[in-house]
Amino acid sequence: MIKTKTFPFGEHTPGMKETATFPVKVLPPPERVLLHLSQHKGAPAIATKKMDDDVLYGDLLAEASGHVSVPIHASISGKITGFGNFLHPMGSQSSAFLIRRDPSMPEPALETETDLGLTRRSEILQKIKDAGIVGMGGATFPTHVKLSPPEEFKIDTVIINGSECEPVLTADHRSMLEYPDELISGLKICVAVLKADRGIIAIEDNKQDAADLLTAKLEKQPSLQVQLLRTKYPQGSEKHLILACTGRRVKSGQLPASTGVVVINASTAIAISNAVIRSKPLTERIVTLAGSAVKNPGNYKVRIGTIISDFIEATGGLKEDITLRKVISGGPMMGFALPSLELPIQKGTAGILCWTDEELAIKEETHCIRCARCVRACPMGLDPTYLMKLLKAQQFEKAKAEKLLDCIECGACSYTCPAAIPLAQYFVMGKRTLMAQQKNKK
Repeated sequence: MIKTKTFPFGEHTPGMKETATFPVKVLPPPERVLLHLSQHKGAPAIATKKMDDDVLYGDLLAEASGHVSVPIHASISGKITGFGNFLHPMGSQSSAFLIRRDPSMPEPALETETDLGLTRRSEILQKIKDAGIVGMGGATFPTHVKLSPPEEFKIDTVIINGSECEPVLTADHRSMLEYPDELISGLKICVAVLKADRGIIAIEDNKQDAADLLTAKLEKQPSLQVQLLRTKYPQGSEKHLILACTGRRVKSGQLPASTGVVVINASTAIAISNAVIRSKPLTERIVTLAGSAVKNPGNYKVRIGTIISDFIEATGGLKEDITLRKVISGGPMMGFALPSLELPIQKGTAGILCWTDEELAIKEETHCIRCARCVRACPMGLDPTYLMKLLKAQQFEKAKAEKLLDCIECGACSYTCPAAIPLAQYFVMGKRTLMAQQKNKK
């Protein structure tokens, strides 16, 4: 039996992972897609197509504009009927392509087998970049950059993040169960690129079936192993995953790679395998659909750029005689509410949660009672109530000195607060203000 590991503090949130038993369903191509040129951390891609161009599935629409950038590919075959500023899921306007599907146009096969043994490291990284791979757990950092850490960091361990600690989300869990060979292939590619000594697939113990399956497949591969983790939030945070699996701590202000470890999301590892072995760009992903408002919750393989209203309708739609109160992109802890259903699924969209009043038992904010639950919950060892007071007083530099920038925005403090104080929101806004001030000084 594999011994479970974990990290100090954190919260035991409800799992709400009923969709974990539902196999992935592949949705047909949508009639339209909206593909933003910024679906990743870093510089937006630069358009290579224009209005009224015909495009085939997998065609390059926009090329990377620098090292920390990735290209965007067409996820359906059809005509570009719109190009300009469209509302982005994050709330701002940004450049995007609107493509209408043409059923008469073919969808080319994108999978071409590659002999990995004949591929050099630089070629592997280029394939990953050309495929537009980013962190699919929600961070959306370009994967080729993550696999190119500073030379002073000797990477000896690659961790595949299969913890999926967010409540409700089960897309990674189903991916590990249904694409285990691709997951292991992606891990091997990362280990080879980084010249690491070992690879670890980290899985929380509420996904025992995935752990057992992958353990059996790695039985004769001693440099690769499964590490079972105690189910706790936010176990999927890079810093806490590294601490749990290796005992190494990421120091304040340092990159995770400084510990000799690189962490790759489970779905991202599968996408890496598809990119390197089959030359397949990132044009689709698995999304968890859940919430009391939907008829058919589950996990669906959907084309990137699919409009959320079309996605929900393709799964069977919303229940009749309900009031849809909130739609969240991502999980309930770190996701964000969407202002409209006419927004697209992005590369980093792991879940769409459609909630009614059944889930939204929102409490009215009251005064802090100094119970220190937020202090016990904070996985970074911060004092959330003190930081909140500093931010309310607009003492941003003092908040920075108290390690505000170490906050990972996990929301554990807000979740545990009996006074319903939105602590995490204070910290998000405080960090944005600090960054804006620093930018203005430069």
